[in-house]
Amino acid sequence: MTDESTPLLSTNHTGTLSRDEESNNVSQEQEQKLGSSSVGDRLPYAHYTTIDWLHDLVKDSYRMRRIRNRQGIRFQLFSLFDEASGWLVAALVGAFTAFVAFAVDVVEATVSDWKEGYCKRNPFLDRETCCSSKSQSPLDLLHASLKGQECLEFQAWSDIYASRFATYVAFGILFGLASSSLTMLTRRSLPVAPSSQAKETGPHLAKTMYMAAGSGIPEIKTILSGFVIPGFLSFKVLSVKAMGAVFAVATGMCLGKEGPFVHISACVGWLVANLFPKYRDNGRKMREMLSAACAAGLSVAFGAPIGGVLFSYEEISSYFPRKVLWRAFLCSLTAAIVLKALNPTGTGKLVLFETHYGEASYQAAHFPVFVLLGIAGGVFGGLFCKLNFAWSKRFRAIPLIRNHPVFETVLVVLVTTLLQFPNPLIRDSGDKIVKALLADCRSSTSWVCQHEASSATDAERTNYIFYLIYGTLTKLILTVITFGIKVPSGVIIPALDAGALFGRLVGQFVSTSPGIFAMVGAAAFLAGVSRMTISLGVIMFELTGDLDYVVPNMIAILVAKWVADALGRESVYDLAQTVLGHPFMDCEHAILEVQRHPAQIAQVLVPPEQTMNEITVVVPENNCVTLSLVTKKLDQLRARGLLDAGLVLVRDDGSLLGYLSESELGFFVDGLSPSQSLDVEVCVFSPSNSVAEALGGNSRLDGGDSVEFDLSSFVDRTPFSICTQAPLEYVVEMFGKLGLRYLVLTEEVTGKVVGVVLKKRLVAYLESIS
Repeated sequence: MTDESTPLLSTNHTGTLSRDEESNNVSQEQEQKLGSSSVGDRLPYAHYTTIDWLHDLVKDSYRMRRIRNRQGIRFQLFSLFDEASGWLVAALVGAFTAFVAFAVDVVEATVSDWKEGYCKRNPFLDRETCCSSKSQSPLDLLHASLKGQECLEFQAWSDIYASRFATYVAFGILFGLASSSLTMLTRRSLPVAPSSQAKETGPHLAKTMYMAAGSGIPEIKTILSGFVIPGFLSFKVLSVKAMGAVFAVATGMCLGKEGPFVHISACVGWLVANLFPKYRDNGRKMREMLSAACAAGLSVAFGAPIGGVLFSYEEISSYFPRKVLWRAFLCSLTAAIVLKALNPTGTGKLVLFETHYGEASYQAAHFPVFVLLGIAGGVFGGLFCKLNFAWSKRFRAIPLIRNHPVFETVLVVLVTTLLQFPNPLIRDSGDKIVKALLADCRSSTSWVCQHEASSATDAERTNYIFYLIYGTLTKLILTVITFGIKVPSGVIIPALDAGALFGRLVGQFVSTSPGIFAMVGAAAFLAGVSRMTISLGVIMFELTGDLDYVVPNMIAILVAKWVADALGRESVYDLAQTVLGHPFMDCEHAILEVQRHPAQIAQVLVPPEQTMNEITVVVPENNCVTLSLVTKKLDQLRARGLLDAGLVLVRDDGSLLGYLSESELGFFVDGLSPSQSLDVEVCVFSPSNSVAEALGGNSRLDGGDSVEFDLSSFVDRTPFSICTQAPLEYVVEMFGKLGLRYLVLTEEVTGKVVGVVLKKRLVAYLESIS
């Protein structure tokens, strides 16, 4: 017998109303209008179920008509507020995201520097602020220069190399423990509904999920594609993500806070939008606002407001209409304005890695070098994705590692600190590494520039070249084993680090500023890992503030994507979704997968015969069935755990009548009295000779000897259907472009119902052929 069970998460979450609250809502005019339509009015999306995009669209249309049809100044003002609420939410999300990002940036900069020392004047100042010329007296600057030190205000823990090394490792492990322990607070055991076979063989299985771990981007992509992961965007996760990111970056591991910022902005978007019923009660509109919120996350991470909008469109969102584009623009702009006013870097600028290469520009002869950097970035990205996927599937499958994620974090921190401290180039946090490598040595006296100067000895230059090679390889290895550990972490900064190191290395053999090639290499390596193109080109411009190098970046990014796609079409986020087991369907990618195989038709998606017997209800001419049959069918649905499934209603000849979702049926049955007789009849379509009396969502009719319940208001009378002989591409397009929750399969010529396809069934099939 085929196993039809589907993994689920917990069934209690804040997004689902209690039965009393739902009953109260039924009495509202909006719900009454919905109840009289063919569209179900309650969509209590259970965990890992899909939202119903089309039904939510109709639900919002009813809401808007109800508001606009009312007369009076008060209702006109309310209508105006309703129309402006989207802009208000977008602005609030951008502002609050900037405040959180400011706090994380300031605290992380200070905590990270504690691995090497502290500011004597104020231990809560980071080294750059402590050592700035504005913070030191001229006499201190002179003494520091005579001693060959950066400044006298920043006190190292020790002058002995071994002691500094040990302190660096100890602080790294301490911060790693703090970050991982915080992440454990968001651990949830997610029950899996058993199959009919599992009922007899043992207890329910469980899936463990750490809500604040990783970048959060794979989960957000899953949510924005229409699935539900309750609790993932809660205030608790937001708080842990922010605090955990501070300590995770401070360890010095190959990770960044840019990915977590996208998760943080989505959390802020969820929390703010939930204050408005317009978004709280509609999954489709909530996802529109979450797409806009994600733009603010990258805006504050890189000081790149335009790049943030494009990133949300290109990399995150599955549904991005023009209205969302405008809201994302405002959200990202507001975040940038507020962050600039807060000034976490102390420079008063949004640009993180400002570059001015001046006359040291590129020539036509350098184009082959940019292509070479693109090829290297593509190879790096392809190798990283494959190696990280293999590492996640094998090493993290070891029981000791799987059951003790804090132990894995400590191991990674230990290896990282031992490998990075001996190399001055990669000892600092990731953003500082990029900033140092992009420097133009005509206007800088940094450690990098001292070793590239003509006055440097041959031994110093040889050691410097070794450090660049060592750093590039170390970043590749450490990023592979780091991405996926149970701390808040992203992969953007480590990819930029590796690319900047390799680009700076190539620049040693080219007659122009090596910083140019470090910048292009950084873009190429990130493109190879993430497969971003247009958004990354804009982000690099906004990161550096140098418009002259858009063309080299574009060349390297495009070549890197081509090469990486040749090695494997999945980006790091796509593979992370596979490892984490989240359902997701990219329509374009799915079509490509289908096209790689012999022509297939919708027939391959027909469920097993037993499943169809359980979910099919034959409706007689009087349009009524017994309550015992309805209850039995509901129990069968729940036993398989398909909480976004339902019953297909047919006539004796198999022709389609309608579809009754499990959520609607469950609300009806659960609202009945426990003493209710199961011999009464339930009408799935209203009898022509009676008028229903609304009783909290159920309608009781005086039908003589028995009591009839009217269930017709819960039935979808216009379900989408397709012939089983239709190309499989049609099915993929319908689910991807229309946002369907289910699709009915009918037999050719006769039109008889032979199957129902849920989105999760299609996703599972596409994964099986990929």
